Amino acid sequence: MVKHLIVTHHAPDLDAIGAVWLLKRFDAQHFADAQLSFVDPGNTIHPSEAEKLGFQMHEVTHVDTGQGEFDHHQAERGHLRICASSLVFDHICQLHPEEKENEALKYLVNFITEIDHFGEINWPEANSPRYCFMIHELLEGFEGVDPHDDDSQLNFGMRCLDCAYSSLRDNFHAEAVLKEGQDFSLAQGKSLAIETRDDHIIKYAQKKGYVLVIRRDPKLGEMRIKARPDVDLDLKPLAEAIQAIDHKGTWYYHPSGKMLLNGSKKHRHQRPTTLSIQQVVELVKGIYE
Repeated sequence: MVKHLIVTHHAPDLDAIGAVWLLKRFDAQHFADAQLSFVDPGNTIHPSEAEKLGFQMHEVTHVDTGQGEFDHHQAERGHLRICASSLVFDHICQLHPEEKENEALKYLVNFITEIDHFGEINWPEANSPRYCFMIHELLEGFEGVDPHDDDSQLNFGMRCLDCAYSSLRDNFHAEAVLKEGQDFSLAQGKSLAIETRDDHIIKYAQKKGYVLVIRRDPKLGEMRIKARPDVDLDLKPLAEAIQAIDHKGTWYYHPSGKMLLNGSKKHRHQRPTTLSIQQVVELVKGIYE
């Protein structure tokens, strides 16, 4: 079994964490089980310290420190729009060329690079407190939460990146799935009916301007209907029309008037509707067109 030690700096920031995450997740054949160690920024681990951990220097990889392959703090690299994570990503693409087409991963690496170059100062409403909920700000906040150490901070950041990457993949997948749906018009605006297992498509479609989205899960038969919160459209008449003809499905009408749900991860005992998505589309048209 090949042994590896990844070394980065104390109080790891998003770039350091991103570089470690990329090695462990996308060069897993070498680094999945790699151990971690931390040094002062710019330094490398001393050979004697590596030996104490059971490693020779040829088994050590430095990221975001040490002036090596996966560091960008050398004088000749100082003005380049790169970071440790982007350097690791380039390495991964050499090993696995298919990752060059991984839109979610490219977006994630570009985001880390932008943050590492303080690009967020140019974001709209750059001082808005909403940005405190973003990964790089959470990591800064994490440093003020006790008790914690370098390992816990890095593991927290890696878990955040796992979640962000999953969400990004859902987002890019939704863009492709959206093209498979059926568009139809209501008085309030364009609407969508679609059969897909991807529940992320509902919010994504609403962000694209659809005022109403009907999604049916082709495997489970469950259906979810949502209207944009800023549209004058109450789903109560639709809920009453559906419940008048569907005597088997379990439906929940949300008191906001914007959600009519048959199937939810929060409800474990719901029964799928007997209605087809086309039947519901016709009901919707009859009520709201």
